[in-house]
Amino acid sequence: MSDPPPVIIIVDDDQSFRTFLVRLVESVGMKTLAFASAEEFLKSRPPENPACLVLDVQMPGLSGLDLQRELIQSGHELPVIFTSGHGDIPMTVQAMKAGAVSFLSKPFRNQDLLDAIREAINRDREARRQREEIAGLKSRYESLTAREREVFGLVAAGLLNKQIAMQLGTTERTVKAHRSQMVQKMQADSVADLVRMADKLHVVSPH
Repeated sequence: MSDPPPVIIIVDDDQSFRTFLVRLVESVGMKTLAFASAEEFLKSRPPENPACLVLDVQMPGLSGLDLQRELIQSGHELPVIFTSGHGDIPMTVQAMKAGAVSFLSKPFRNQDLLDAIREAINRDREARRQREEIAGLKSRYESLTAREREVFGLVAAGLLNKQIAMQLGTTERTVKAHRSQMVQKMQADSVADLVRMADKLHVVSPH
């Protein structure tokens, strides 16, 4: 399966500059969505495809930095590329500390923007892949029984079956049965795989 095509979301109150950005991005075969304000963008549905924001810093109403903060707080993080005709150093620092991909001062080279967009889309693809992986892991973990979860945590902590049996007050044979079921449900190939899964799920050993 090929990756879904990315969407470049442009938010800028300057109509002529917005049109320029749309034409530039679409000239290299990428799809765009354009909004005249942060408020207008927030009323739209979050993109399903990989996406990034090309965002003007200073706009009437919600500023670009306000919108970045709003997205972070709502959990709908998108990679952001800021553009500004009058950005200053503190503003740039604030944007980058909050995770912006780039901060481009107008006028900027077209290629600099296109390079930043490609980096932003790669970041979003990777973030989406990680979210899907975590969601899959959580779903598998939730299918475990309470005892299988205990065994999972102890195996991931490096304990042997005999040690787990002593820890849980049961037999080694019973632990092996729980462990077999747990490994199958988690689709784990090795102990190292289980350790990696436990780390991603923030599973803490019960001992």
